[in-house]
Amino acid sequence: MILKKIALLFNLLIFGTLAVQGQLPELTIIPKPLESTVQSGTFKLTKSVSIVVDKKQPELLKIAEMLQTYIQAISKQNLTISDNKTPNSVSSIQLKLSDQSESLGKEGYRLQVTPSEVTLEAYQPNGMFYAMQTLTQLLTSDAKALQAATITDKPRFEWRGMMLDVGRYFYGMDFLKKYIDYMAMHKFNTFHWHLTEDHGWRIEIKKHPELTQVGAWRAGTQYGKNANEIDHNPHGGFYTQEQVKELVAYAQARYITIVPEIEMPGHSLSALATYPELSCTGGPFQMPVAWGIQKDVYCAGNEKTYQFLEDVLSEVADLFPSPIIHIGGDECPKDRWKACPKCQAKIRSEHLKDEHELQSYFIKRIEDFLLTKNKRIIGWDEILEGGLAPNATVMSWRGIDGGIAAAKQHHDVVMTPTDYLYFDYYQGEPYLEPLAIGGFVPLSKVYNYEPVPEQLTKDEAQYIKGVQGNVWSEFIHSPERVEYMAFPRAAALAEIAWSSPENKNWPDFQRRMVAQYKRYDQLDINYSKSAFQVTIQEKKIDGKQAEVTLSAENYHPEIRYTTDGTTPNSNSAIYQGPFSVKIPSNVKAVGFENGRKVGEASVRAVGLAVTE
Repeated sequence: MILKKIALLFNLLIFGTLAVQGQLPELTIIPKPLESTVQSGTFKLTKSVSIVVDKKQPELLKIAEMLQTYIQAISKQNLTISDNKTPNSVSSIQLKLSDQSESLGKEGYRLQVTPSEVTLEAYQPNGMFYAMQTLTQLLTSDAKALQAATITDKPRFEWRGMMLDVGRYFYGMDFLKKYIDYMAMHKFNTFHWHLTEDHGWRIEIKKHPELTQVGAWRAGTQYGKNANEIDHNPHGGFYTQEQVKELVAYAQARYITIVPEIEMPGHSLSALATYPELSCTGGPFQMPVAWGIQKDVYCAGNEKTYQFLEDVLSEVADLFPSPIIHIGGDECPKDRWKACPKCQAKIRSEHLKDEHELQSYFIKRIEDFLLTKNKRIIGWDEILEGGLAPNATVMSWRGIDGGIAAAKQHHDVVMTPTDYLYFDYYQGEPYLEPLAIGGFVPLSKVYNYEPVPEQLTKDEAQYIKGVQGNVWSEFIHSPERVEYMAFPRAAALAEIAWSSPENKNWPDFQRRMVAQYKRYDQLDINYSKSAFQVTIQEKKIDGKQAEVTLSAENYHPEIRYTTDGTTPNSNSAIYQGPFSVKIPSNVKAVGFENGRKVGEASVRAVGLAVTE
């Protein structure tokens, strides 16, 4: 079943190279490898080719079987798998682990394609899996051969993550598997699964079954920016422990670690609606249907709170092999703690200065418990307030300052600042986009983000362990919308996470995205075409005229425009450079691809807000 799904996922990924007549083709691999050289010729995929692998190495054999399925689906050739190159095999695809690749780490690989042989070499199976991902992007346009090339590759960061918020909106198992497949395609290795929230508790806890009987369901969902815009259709769902185990195994087969998040002390109303005695006020509470930060949080002065969370985390620790568990720690209002006799008593008995130090006490207690389960904690950057738990990793989301502070204290950091890596933000002109929570993070802004702050010394920079893109689901209410918000921005993030800084080049990325969009099309990913949207900028010339500049983020954009208020079509003027118009003028512009309009027209009333 898994192999069939993989085959479907990678079927027709046949756009690995773009050839120019008379020249060697240019590779279109995403993320860009560390070193790559294109050579002349191709390796033909014929029935005489065998995949050579040591069958006594089960992980390697499984990867060989995946590759066999890929090739059968793509080229219709059913290659054999053998321990050794057979006499009948004119050529072979060899998969081998080698100590000579140790310098590339567990995720690096070497790949060589010649007209007679293909060799995939890695130090660990992880690297072999990524070599296979790259190999699929070397397929020629007819899917009958692999472009000759030599590639040496390894990732820049060890944490290459994508997050999905299922607490606010529930997504089924089939889509989660697709999401993980799409992550593997981009060489991500960490899936941050946001499982609990004020608005939903999504994981079965056998010791506390009421959590999913009460906390997994709500009477409606806010669908617009105003709190009274409520869809009154009940919403909910949760994952059984058997489903969790199934997804963990599915991700492991793709070398992706699932990091679960159990929010605390805030974002916890789904648990408090179930067990109001764990709050400062005693409730009662109802599951919220409108978005926003809730003032009711776990009571930090109540020992029953810690016992409850230890029960939950014990089961979570058993379900997830990940060495790290996310415990939230963000957006925890202190109002209830300030008025709570139990919390104030805890502050006095533990000789704490204030409620911020009470939160630090809370987090440190959770860390101490999880260490008994051989798990470390990661939390949002608010866990810095009041003092950081000794072994905690910080996820810096409120800009980069939290990451800088944590790295200077020699704590590991994952960078995920809102201004660059929040994929629930708009990625195009808001009037042309589906509703988003706010902000503006276009593809180019993601791509040009540098995760290591210049304020850090070389030694401090070593604590930046990676990057992550976050998909929060306040206004993302379908799998198709998740895909729209995540892709293609995830491709830009993949290159940040994997490729070396000196290899990054925005125009070259735009070129390679031409092939990536085709891959998305073949996979039926509902990716955003916001990069094809036209940006209209104006500059005042004098009191009667303005200069207009048009641009888009796709490769060599074809832009057509009008200045008379009509919608551009295939006969409209092609943009070739800045032009002047009378003030006022109604400029409309739209992107085209292969003679077909992509998306809706951008509109600007030039002259009503002119800049010097």
